[in-house]
Amino acid sequence: MSGPASKHVAGKGRSEFDLIARLRRIAATAKPRLVIGIGDDAALVRERTGQTLAITADMLVEEIDFRRQWTTARDLGHKALAVSLSDIAAMGARPRWALISLGVPQEIWRTDFLDDFYRGWFALARASGVALIGGDISRTPERIVIDSVVLGETRRAIMRSGARPGDLLFVTGALGGAAAGLHLLMTNGVEEAHENASFRPRRTSRADRRLIRRHLRPEPRLSWGNYLTEKKLATAMIDLSDGLSSDLAHLCRESGVGAIINAEAIPIDPLIAKSSLRGEDPLRLALDGGEDFELLFTVRPRDIRRLPRELDGVRAVCIGEVTARRRLVLVRDGHTLPLRPGGFVHFHSR
Repeated sequence: MSGPASKHVAGKGRSEFDLIARLRRIAATAKPRLVIGIGDDAALVRERTGQTLAITADMLVEEIDFRRQWTTARDLGHKALAVSLSDIAAMGARPRWALISLGVPQEIWRTDFLDDFYRGWFALARASGVALIGGDISRTPERIVIDSVVLGETRRAIMRSGARPGDLLFVTGALGGAAAGLHLLMTNGVEEAHENASFRPRRTSRADRRLIRRHLRPEPRLSWGNYLTEKKLATAMIDLSDGLSSDLAHLCRESGVGAIINAEAIPIDPLIAKSSLRGEDPLRLALDGGEDFELLFTVRPRDIRRLPRELDGVRAVCIGEVTARRRLVLVRDGHTLPLRPGGFVHFHSR
């Protein structure tokens, strides 16, 4: 998951891929027969009814994933649920139940912060058909910590490991907008957010405010996730939380394939060109920015004609192809370049 501040390295030379592989080896020694995999957007458990239960967990940590002066409690409640719903969408599941746990400092407990947080959370939950079934709350010394768990159901889960050479790569929506919004927050300065008040950054245009909203209030692509699994269209899928370049690398690694991406085909958020943001390459924001929470998925060529142009006003466009050779390539202005994962790294020193 992306955030406004980078995290430190936990162990010299250790990558997230290394940690996932290590956890898989440990879990394999005692893995229940009905549980499918560490390392995807959600864990999968087959139920006796024939349904598959998708379970995901996400953490939001203050000063790593959000800053209190940049967001209202209501927006934070929305985002805490949205990031987990995006994982459920990426598995092709329908969200059903959720648990939310919070650790808050003493001074937060004495305010209306939690009431507003839950108002934002429940507004999205109602719109998504999610029921709150539990959670916990505790005190932390200084910063807010949020743990979000969502459970969904599907009859045919879509995992990261199903892509095959010749499949075409699609992405929903537009990319780079959330990263642009974060850059605007970091460079322009903002007014302190107050409970029960609308968030209003200083000296910003309508385009700036909409980009900032993309960062603060992501919209999970549940309709696309559900449609792709019901129509058996996607062979593999992942949500774009860390950035297109990084999440594409995750998908290709799990599928044992490579990919070639057409830079001109990537749907860059048009608001970036209308904003006050300067000095940032829009393509680089789309590739490496993160937190767009769009869906990246692969489709067999014979199934392309069955893809809708859009769902709920959100389009999906083809940006490249899956290859047998295990490398990532970007074609830009007629030049072929290696595409290295450049998105958010959870434990990275600068």
